[in-house]
Amino acid sequence: MITKNGKGVFGGIAFGNIKIFNGDKKVKKYFTTDTAGEKKRFEAARKKAYDKTIKLMEKTASEIGKKEAAIFEIHSMMMNDDDFVALVESKIDGGINAEAAVYEAGEETAEMFSYLSDEYMRQRAADVKDVAERIVEAFGQDDNESGSGEKTIIVAYDLTPSQTVGLRDKNISGFVTEGGSATSHTAILARTMNIPAVIGVKGILDEAYDGRFAAVDSSSGTIYIEPNATTINRLKDKKDKAETEMQLLQRYKGVKTETKGGKSVMLYANISNMTDLDMVLANDAEGIGLFRTEFIFMGRNTFPSEDEQFEIYKKAVEKMGGKRVIIRTVDIGADKKVDYFNIPHEENPALGYRAIRICLDRVNIFKVQLRAILRASHYGKAALMFPMICTLEELRKAKNILNEVKLELDFESVPYDRNIEVGIMVETPSAALISESLAKECDFFSIGTNDLTQYTLAVDRQNNMVNSKFDTDHESILRLIHFTAQSAKKEGIWVGICGELGADKRLTEKFIKWGIEELSVSPVYILSLRKHITEMEF
Repeated sequence: MITKNGKGVFGGIAFGNIKIFNGDKKVKKYFTTDTAGEKKRFEAARKKAYDKTIKLMEKTASEIGKKEAAIFEIHSMMMNDDDFVALVESKIDGGINAEAAVYEAGEETAEMFSYLSDEYMRQRAADVKDVAERIVEAFGQDDNESGSGEKTIIVAYDLTPSQTVGLRDKNISGFVTEGGSATSHTAILARTMNIPAVIGVKGILDEAYDGRFAAVDSSSGTIYIEPNATTINRLKDKKDKAETEMQLLQRYKGVKTETKGGKSVMLYANISNMTDLDMVLANDAEGIGLFRTEFIFMGRNTFPSEDEQFEIYKKAVEKMGGKRVIIRTVDIGADKKVDYFNIPHEENPALGYRAIRICLDRVNIFKVQLRAILRASHYGKAALMFPMICTLEELRKAKNILNEVKLELDFESVPYDRNIEVGIMVETPSAALISESLAKECDFFSIGTNDLTQYTLAVDRQNNMVNSKFDTDHESILRLIHFTAQSAKKEGIWVGICGELGADKRLTEKFIKWGIEELSVSPVYILSLRKHITEMEF
């Protein structure tokens, strides 16, 4: 048994086979004389990729909509394209292995599409690359991989937001990273998916561990590779006890979130996409405090259309049945990169071109999303929130664009909620310090404590080397939160917290006393936090 230690970022016990994840894995190329055998391997991989794409198309059509599923139908057709198949086989005939043949065929076909004059056809270049990558991935899959039921512990240095999107539907029992931080997207994803996670585990990326059975105890931050029977039994007992405690929390479903003294709190959940809604409803959240819409833009090759976005937002507000759904406009940039946005390389992207700065610059993209959100507001209780506001001028510009969109919808006789709430994320020191002025211009504040900590303490939230300095309850952070809450109260607007600090029970009573009216946390924390609040005396 090999034992390794790190920092647990979401409690729980996980068992499974280690899978070392490398999102930038290179395709190996080698020469072979067995062309017939390589063609059979190619055909088998192509069929696996095709079947998987069809299942993905059907799942998307049922959960989101037929329009959104259309892209996967195009991909499935590309996989069966005679010209593409012939090009791959000709490269195999030239003496190279099937994986390399698929990769090279994809690159050459994509390059050919990129030179076409028609804009639609040029955009298909990215689809060709995507198709080739899926076929290459299929070479390493077992025939019954998707239905084997075997649990996997994903091991990586860290995961980018776009990589987490691709892992959501996998049979994952735990996350382990060598890098990352408690507020990294690996950690946020783990909490949203209710999966144990440990970060900062040195040496865990050794390829000798790939495929070996392991156990993760995220409450202690310990990884056991090939654990002995005694350790397995001890961890199983610990897991059973935790599951019993979770069952006891079920009695808090339907209970009003208020202290014994009658002080009510809006207990909301954070989500990244529609699949998170099941967790939200299962844990009885009273609303959605943060819908991270940037994840709709990830894992694809082109901008989502207005109708695509509208259908997603509409289903979210309908599914919440009249409860408030706060939809944050796209927060692309920094660590959340999307290739088709064509954002130049930046030396310090966290302080660069991101979020509202992109939206105010690329107004057409912004307007498409605003139209979709407003249209969806007709079907439930939606609210709109702008991220990364630093100045009063930015807020006013964003509101002016919103008013232009409203006028367009009025002209087109498109229904929407004319009284939709408009708020901002307070996640920079500048926004907190001018919160009195900002409060006069909006309906609510949502304090994003993860970025507020990053910018106040000058600590990169993704950098494991300074992870120990990322102190979310540093005195400076608490002072900014308190001041922002006072500013909101003075102007008569409500204020909430949507960062991970919202789930910190050490501070819950303090936040409520300061006038924080809403806490938005990962769905798995809802019932535990409700229990904590209802037991408060004040």
